[in-house]
Amino acid sequence: MNFLAMLLQEIPDTTAAQHAMLMILPIIAVACIVGLAIILIPFWFICKKAGFSPWLTLLNIIPLGNLVLLYVLAFAEWKVVPAGQVFPYPPPYPPQYPPVPPVA
Repeated sequence: MNFLAMLLQEIPDTTAAQHAMLMILPIIAVACIVGLAIILIPFWFICKKAGFSPWLTLLNIIPLGNLVLLYVLAFAEWKVVPAGQVFPYPPPYPPQYPPVPPVA
């Protein structure tokens, strides 16, 4: 409310404006850190699972670095084995037991 009253004055008080900015500054800093964490943590895991260095996620900090990282991830060959090659066929159902030897 004081902030609105300060804005409506004809000649704003500079000390009141400085105090308002000093109150807003920590909130902005925390919001920036939370926003970076929301972006960096998923990209860290994506790069690690794709076989790249997780430190590539720091490209998100620089301007247009996010776009560069997305192009690297989209068009590079990932160094992981697809799940289809690990287990090519499902196990037979029902399980087949070894044949019983004939009784003499």
